[in-house]
Amino acid sequence: MSLPLDEAGRLHRFPYGDPSPGHEGLRGQDHGAWAGRAMDDVAREDPEGLRRWMTDTSYAPPGGGESVEALIARVGAHLGALAPGTHRAVVGQGVVRAAVVWALELPAAAFWRLDVRPASVTTLTGRSGRWNLLVGQPEDSPEAREGAREDSPA
Repeated sequence: MSLPLDEAGRLHRFPYGDPSPGHEGLRGQDHGAWAGRAMDDVAREDPEGLRRWMTDTSYAPPGGGESVEALIARVGAHLGALAPGTHRAVVGQGVVRAAVVWALELPAAAFWRLDVRPASVTTLTGRSGRWNLLVGQPEDSPEAREGAREDSPA
């Protein structure tokens, strides 16, 4: 049996709700009182809270944090309101997971089952409320440079 996260993952710091310029609805998840803190520190001080956050998508971190379900709803509302055309946004890994869960109509628990590589490009294309997904292209790949089809909001 292995730990659920390796050492680097446990030392990960909860990010602040980083903005996505031009896309307010795609800002990072609000981690409340945990923002900026290492996961190991939160686990030591609030093991039950951390366990709940990682297993209950309706649980919000203390101090005004945002639940995974709220993040998915916010990101989905933003994506659903995009005008037709090509849209590009630089977002954190949690926002990518939330967008994929929303676009593919997955259960919220799937959020924790998606791994998103740092510095990768995820492309969502869609038309008439139906979304498609291209995951994990390197930033310098032809697909990433080309972006989504012009007639597809993503």
